[in-house]
Amino acid sequence: MSSQSEVRSGSTLVLGVLASGQFLMTLDSSVMNVSMATVAQDVDTTITGIQTAITLYTLVMASLMITGGKVGTILGRRRAFGIGLVIYGIGSFTTGLAPNLTVLLLGWSLLEGVGAALIMPAIVSLVAANFAPERRSAAYGLVAAAGASAVAVGPLLGGAVTTYASWRYVFFGEVVLVVLILLVLRRVEDVPPQRVHLDLVGSALSVLGLGSIVYGVLRSSEWGWVQAEPNGPAVLGLSPVVWLLVAGLLVLYAFARWQSALQGRGRTPLVDPELFANRQLVGGLTMFFAQFAVQAGVFFSVPLFLSVVLELSAIETGVRILPLSIALVLAATVIPKLRPHADPRRVVRSGLASMILGILILVAGMDPGAEAAVVAIPMLLMGLGLGALASQLGALTVSSVPDSESAEVGGLQNTATNLGASLGTALVGSILIATLTSSVVAGIENNPGVPPAVQQQATTELADGVPFLSTTQLQSELGNAGVDPATADALISVNADARLEALRVAFAVTALLAIAALFGTGRLPRRPAGASPP
Repeated sequence: MSSQSEVRSGSTLVLGVLASGQFLMTLDSSVMNVSMATVAQDVDTTITGIQTAITLYTLVMASLMITGGKVGTILGRRRAFGIGLVIYGIGSFTTGLAPNLTVLLLGWSLLEGVGAALIMPAIVSLVAANFAPERRSAAYGLVAAAGASAVAVGPLLGGAVTTYASWRYVFFGEVVLVVLILLVLRRVEDVPPQRVHLDLVGSALSVLGLGSIVYGVLRSSEWGWVQAEPNGPAVLGLSPVVWLLVAGLLVLYAFARWQSALQGRGRTPLVDPELFANRQLVGGLTMFFAQFAVQAGVFFSVPLFLSVVLELSAIETGVRILPLSIALVLAATVIPKLRPHADPRRVVRSGLASMILGILILVAGMDPGAEAAVVAIPMLLMGLGLGALASQLGALTVSSVPDSESAEVGGLQNTATNLGASLGTALVGSILIATLTSSVVAGIENNPGVPPAVQQQATTELADGVPFLSTTQLQSELGNAGVDPATADALISVNADARLEALRVAFAVTALLAIAALFGTGRLPRRPAGASPP
C-alpha cells in the first residue's frame, strides 16, 4: 500500500470518486418516482409495470449485497468497483434506450441492481483503505451525504429533465458519469484481492432469505401484511406477505447455521458469524436500519403532501425538499471538522432528536390551512439529523473490525440500509392508506351532505382501499361519474380532511420509528472511530 502522504495528496479526488459512485446508486430511483407516468407511457406499460421495475431493482440490489461484498474480497475492492460500474453503465444505457418494459427490467432492475451490489460494499472498503482512521468519519459522512442528497435532488432533477426533455437523458447522463469515474479510478488506493473460497450455498441461502423478506415487505401495501386484501391473492387464507416473511426468516436461520458449520470445519463462510457478537458493529447496523427506515418514511410522505395535497409540480416539490439535502451535507461535513473527537453516541442521539422534532412539527402542521412553507423547518431539522448520523455510522461500523473484513461489513451495512428503506416505505405507506380509507369511509357515513345511496355505494366500493388523490383528480373522477355538484363538494371535503389525517398518522408512525431507534444507541461507543483507547 502506498504511503499515507500519497493518499492524502489525492484524497479530494478519491472522495469525489467514491461520493459520485454513492450518488449514482441512489439517483435513478428517486428520479423514477417522479417520472413514472411519463416512463410508463413511453415504454407502453402501466404504472404498475413501472412499480414492478422499482420493486425488482430494490430486490436484486438488497438480496445480492452480502454476496457482492465477498466477491469484492476475492476480486479486489477497486476491481469489483470498476466491474460494478461497467455493469451499471451498461444497464443505464440499456434503460435509456428501452422500447418496452422487458428491456427496462433487464437494464434497470437486473443489470443496475447487480452493478450496485458490487459497487456499494466496495465503496465502504475503499474509504477505509484511502483514509486514516481519524479522517474516516468525515469521509464516510460525505459519501453518505452524497447518497442521501441524490434522494432529495432526484425529484428536482427528474421533474426538470422529464418536463423539458426526456427521462432517458438521466440514464444517459449516468453513463457519462460512469465513464468519468472509470477514467480516474486508478487514483483510488486499492485493497488487494484475497484467495478465499466463495460460499455458493451460503450465497444462495442469503439471496433467497433476503429476497423473500424484501419482496414480501414491498408487496405488503398491495397484498396486506397478514390478512389478505379483498381483491388480492391469498395462501391458506392469509396474505402471501406473511408466508414470504416466515420463509425468509427460516432461510436466514438456515444461512446462519450453515455459516457456523463452515467456520467449525475450518472453511471460509460468506459472513463471519462472530461479526454478530461485535457490539459496536451490531449497534451501527441497527442505526443504519433505523436511519433509512425513518428517511424512507419521510421521503414517502412529504412528496405526497406537496404534490398531491398542495398539487405542486415535480420541480416545485424538489425545491421544497432541497433544504434537507443542503443541511445534510453541511452537517455531515462540519461535525467531523469542528468536533473530530465528539462522542459518537451523543452525536447520533442528537441527530435522532433533531429528526424527531422535525417530524413532530410536520404532524402539528397538517391542518386545512397548511401551505408548502410548513415543511421548511422540518426539512432543515431532518437534514441536520441525517447528517449527524451520516458523520458517525459508517466509520463506526468499519472501525469495529479489521480492515480485511471491511468488504463483508460493507455488504451487511448496505443490506441493513436496503431493508430499512424497504420496511420504512412499506410500513408508512400501508398505514397511510389504511388511515385514509377508514377516514374517508367514516367521513362519508357521517356527512349529511352525502345521500344515503351514495354512502352505501361508497362504503362498499372503497373497502378495498382509497387512492391518495388530489382535489383536481377527484373532481375529474366525480365529474366523469356524473355525481351532482353538491354531493361532489361534500366528497371533496371528506377527502381533503382524510388526506391530512392520514398524513398526520404517517408522520407520527415515522416519529415513533425514530424514537424506537434511540433505544439502540446504547450499543454505540463513546470514543470516535480511530481514537486511541484511554
